[in-house]
Order: sequence, then C-alpha cells, then structure tokens
Amino acid sequence: MTLHIFSQLVLNWYHLNGRKNLPWQRDKTLYRVWISEIMLQQTQVKTVIPYFKKFISKFPNLNSLNNGTLNEILYLWSGLGYYKRAKNIYETAKIIKNKFNGKFPKNILDLVKLPGIGKSTAGAILSFTLNYFFSILDGNVKRILIRYYGISECLKNTKTEKKLWNLIENITPIHNTGAFNQGIIDIGALICTSKIPKCNICPLNTKCIAYKEKEWKKYSFQKNTIKKIKKKYWFVIIYFQNTIWMQKNTIKNIWNNLFYFPSFEKKNDAIQWMKKNQINVKNIKEMNSFCHEFNNEGFPYGEKKESFIIERSIKIINTIKTIYPIKLVVVACNTASTISLSILKKTFNIPIIGVLPSLDKAIKITKNNKIGFIATKATIQTTNKLAKIAEKKIRKLSISNLEYS
Repeated sequence: MTLHIFSQLVLNWYHLNGRKNLPWQRDKTLYRVWISEIMLQQTQVKTVIPYFKKFISKFPNLNSLNNGTLNEILYLWSGLGYYKRAKNIYETAKIIKNKFNGKFPKNILDLVKLPGIGKSTAGAILSFTLNYFFSILDGNVKRILIRYYGISECLKNTKTEKKLWNLIENITPIHNTGAFNQGIIDIGALICTSKIPKCNICPLNTKCIAYKEKEWKKYSFQKNTIKKIKKKYWFVIIYFQNTIWMQKNTIKNIWNNLFYFPSFEKKNDAIQWMKKNQINVKNIKEMNSFCHEFNNEGFPYGEKKESFIIERSIKIINTIKTIYPIKLVVVACNTASTISLSILKKTFNIPIIGVLPSLDKAIKITKNNKIGFIATKATIQTTNKLAKIAEKKIRKLSISNLEYS
C-alpha cells in the first residue's frame, strides 16, 4: 500500500466515522485546542470532557487564565491526575503574556519551547486549529504504525522513535492534515485499541502485518516488566470528638508531602508511636485489612502517588463513616496543599481543613469554636501569617455540637 493510499483510507474513514463533535472541536481556537491537548496527555477523551468544560467555563481565554491563580487552576484539575500538566498551563500562560504579548504563538519552533508542549502536541494544536502541515505521534498513532508495519523493537529505543516519526511524516498528507491527524487518532482510540482491537473493521487491515499474522499482541508497546512487591502497612486512624486526624508526610519517600494516616510497617511500631504521642492505646479497634495495588515506578510524575494515597484515605474514611458519625476531618500540614485538600473536600460531605498554626494556638481556636481537634507538636508548626489564614478558615466552620477535651 502506498503512503498516499494509507492517508486516503484514513481520511475516508474519518469523514464517515470520525469524532467531530467533541467540546474542543466546536468554536476552535488555539487556546481551546491547547487546553484539550494538555488534558488529553495520557488521559482518555471520556475522562477529559467534563474537566475541559469546567475549565473553559472558568477560563474561556488566555486573558482570563492569566488573571487566575495556580491554586484556581489546580482546583479545577483536581481528580484528573498528572498535576504537572496544570502547572505547565499556568507557566505557559505567563510566558505567552510576557513574551508574545498575550497572543498564542503560531510558529511550531516557539510552541515546542513552552512547558508541557512537545513536537507532537505542537503539531496537534497547529494542525487541528489552522490545518498546518504537521504530523503527530501520540500513543494511538504509535500503536497503529507498530502493528501496521510489524515493528517489534523496544519503543524506548531512540532509533525506533525516529523511525516512527519518519513514517508518520511521510504518511501525513499536505492537504487535510487536521482531518487526517484526527482520523488516525480516532482509529487508534476506537479500533486499533491496546486490548482486543477490532481488526475486522479497520480501514487499514488489508496491508497490516499484525492483522495478517493474527499477532496483534506481538506488535504492541514493549515495556520493561516491573516486579510487583508486596508490602504490608499499619495505619493509625485517630478518631476523636467526631474528628479524623490526617497528617502531611514530610519524609522523603514515595508519599512525600502527601496527606495520609500515620503508617508503619509493623504493628508494634504503630503502638509505640501512639504511646509516644500520648494516645490512648487501650481503646484500639482493628479494622479489616484490604489489598490495594499500585505502581509508583511506572508513573512519570508524582501526582499518581498522590492519587493513590488520597484513594486509600478515602477508602478508609468511608469505612469509618459507617461506624462513627464523623463531622470533621482535620489535616495536619505546615503548608496548604490545594490539590490534596480540594480532592478530599469534593469527596466527603463533611468539612475538611488543613490546620496550620502552632499547637497552642490551634487548641485555643478550636476550643473557642467547639471544634474537635487532635494534634502533636511535631506535625503542627508554622508562621504567624499562616496561622491567621487557618484561624479565618476554622472560624467559618459552624459546628456547634463538637467540643474539645
């Protein structure tokens, strides 16, 4: 099959079956397509759609985005994962404002220098919006090329990456580039899927090596196998006056700076920690254990680690809610984490707050406002400025039936 026929088959299929009514495909602008492409990095379309709508509703253009704060962007991003992308959007908006007078650049050489925008993302933005002649090479396109041409080399090989770029740049048509790019993405997402591809209805199956050999599994992304390690942890869940205690992990490990329940690899270590912090160990109830599988080493950013610990915390708190009438979750931290707190706040129908001031001041504030509170000096220390912020937040909570003791 010639390269021309390949591209024409993709275009023909797209005109009949391709996705043409996605939110970012309506009222196309460089800004809207840019936001969608960043959100779509390592995330499926169905997941992105509600986040895109919410984001565009708050920040419809570059000017409104530049008037927003990073915290506002992160809040809208809560739950989407890979939060580095949100930070890249914030930084890119500032660069465009200062370097390009607030106008989105149309030169691919300028685009690829912006945070979070590589060659493929830049090509997608320019071809989808302006129909410029630039190829894309995302995961869907790679999967099609690998199977179609029977490429079995490891994708992490630079030589293989160059080979794939060479192939797609030769296949991409000069005219209707945007339609072709969307078409090949759609074929990869809807037909040539990573698991159980629908080869019998694929427009490219007549010359596809993987289809001919009935070996689509053979021609797939080859990743290094990560050995699964089983670990056992004991979580200390402190329940006091309708309050659940969480703390920010300041130790540099896989949960660095994430909110979690104090955890220990041994039960005895957990008991000793409670004794050291003057927590009544005689009134302990053991919950049923559960298994949770995750893979930290496989994630390019640390946000998936955060998703894991938040998910685990949610699972435990939901279990406790069936036993105790929890009315407030207190999170210990010395710097507010918008990401973590916003995820927790959206998940529970109970107030959640990061308590920032010193222990003595915290006790005074919570006692005066009849809010259940428990803490240790090791977890609550900060500046007077943050203490005032915390005090304002705490005073907004009107929970009259909780008392400090």
